[in-house]
Amino acid sequence: MVTREPVIELDDISREYRMGDNIVKALDGLSLQVEKGELTSIIGPSGSGKSTLMNIIGCLDRPTSGSVRLNGEDISILSDQRLSRIRNRNIGFVFQQFNLLPRLSILENVATPLLYSKVKSSERNRIAAEALEKVGLGDRIKHRPTELSGGQKQRAAIARAIVTNPSLILADEPTGALDTATGEIIMNLFRQLNKEGRTIIIVTHDHEVSEQCRRVVRVRDGKLEQEPMNVF
Repeated sequence: MVTREPVIELDDISREYRMGDNIVKALDGLSLQVEKGELTSIIGPSGSGKSTLMNIIGCLDRPTSGSVRLNGEDISILSDQRLSRIRNRNIGFVFQQFNLLPRLSILENVATPLLYSKVKSSERNRIAAEALEKVGLGDRIKHRPTELSGGQKQRAAIARAIVTNPSLILADEPTGALDTATGEIIMNLFRQLNKEGRTIIIVTHDHEVSEQCRRVVRVRDGKLEQEPMNVF
């Protein structure tokens, strides 16, 4: 049984931006808790606030007000340097456009997050190779991103996301650049990682993607549209 411990706790967060003389409220008093072992989707239309919410969960932005706790620690009050260290150690990112470095091999791409943890080169390569094996790319470690298909690139990006064994995997439209069949392969991989106990949040506008998650959180106008619901 999965231990129900909160990984992310958002308490009454708001995020405001100034645009000329106007203040735009991207998030408006939103509270949300994601527990260990959940597979959650955050879905909403363009302009709903889901991207801002993702950035705050991912320690890429700070709320204007309210608190954000990651593994019980209030990260909304930390320095940028401390926040960067926590982000690298605790959050694995998967992006729509993969964000792989074209001049590096897939092995080197996947090992990159370990550079910041001062892991020795031989150990970095071993850990990265194991992550690539897990996502079915053990025979592609010397290839460069230009030599891979879109689905293979996204699997490599997932390997990079898990290489530090983070508390949370945060995926932003991870199937958006893929065809339907390849997107299903990627979603199957996320579900398998979740079965192994990994906590995953997928931010998407695609209802077919969100319906494959165990929990759906709907955002509109900077607020939860309704109480988060369990799909399964």
